[in-house]
Amino acid sequence: MQSTEENNEWDLTISADRTNLRFNFEYFWRYRDLLLLLVHRDVVAFYKQTILGPLWFVIQPICTTIIFTIVFGQIANLSTDGLPQIAFYLCGITLWNYFSECFNKTATTFRDNAPLFGKVFFPRLIVPLSVVISNLFRFAIQFVLFASVWIYYLLRNEVQPHASILYFPIVVLTMANLGLAGGLLFSAMTIRYRDLVLFLQFGVQLLLYATPVIYPASQIPSRWKLLLCWNPLTPLFEVTRHGFLGVGEYSVLSIGYAVAFSLVALGCSAIIFNRVERTFMDSI
Repeated sequence: MQSTEENNEWDLTISADRTNLRFNFEYFWRYRDLLLLLVHRDVVAFYKQTILGPLWFVIQPICTTIIFTIVFGQIANLSTDGLPQIAFYLCGITLWNYFSECFNKTATTFRDNAPLFGKVFFPRLIVPLSVVISNLFRFAIQFVLFASVWIYYLLRNEVQPHASILYFPIVVLTMANLGLAGGLLFSAMTIRYRDLVLFLQFGVQLLLYATPVIYPASQIPSRWKLLLCWNPLTPLFEVTRHGFLGVGEYSVLSIGYAVAFSLVALGCSAIIFNRVERTFMDSI
């Protein structure tokens, strides 16, 4: 008679994968219901038990645009290349909010989800992926706000759209890749170096000023332009402004650089994340 143990047939065997370069993409499809559940949780949890609800998605860019218009447009008198200041700043803020939210929220993946990770097995990359996807909901609302302002100035013939507007889907996808890549890298590093969390908000704020969000690239002195071009976010903001507003400095080569940089950064960050997530429960 065979023992009970010999008759057992396991449906799933979980074992440590010692190869950092190996990703089981089948898991992402198998756990797609969990991914959708986490996306729903992130969207609903943001405005649940608030007075204004999803209106906060609109209030924040409106207030930021007003402040930027007053401080940088009126007081500092920074150039917007002849574009309406509200349209110029709102265009940059809409893109920047999506990138910064993806970066900031994925950077604390291990810290924010440690109880969940310690209880059940699932591909850990699903959590940062859910953050990037759920932020698309917020981005869509803010983009509708920008589109309304853009149509207003378009009817007044104060902005001139260009065919480069077709790059916009690539811009959004590349923004998501860069935000996810940066967040995965920081989440892996903060397991061992906790003080990096304190640097995160400050570092992202510094990156805002190193990216043409509140100023056009055309106003940067020539001695600093090369340094600005190394920032992969620069061509993304410039081509978006050029496509919607008609003013901006970019090239197909610069767009290709931004896309390639985002893919390489995402691949490297995912490898580091894959290595850390196997042992992070011992350090958290």
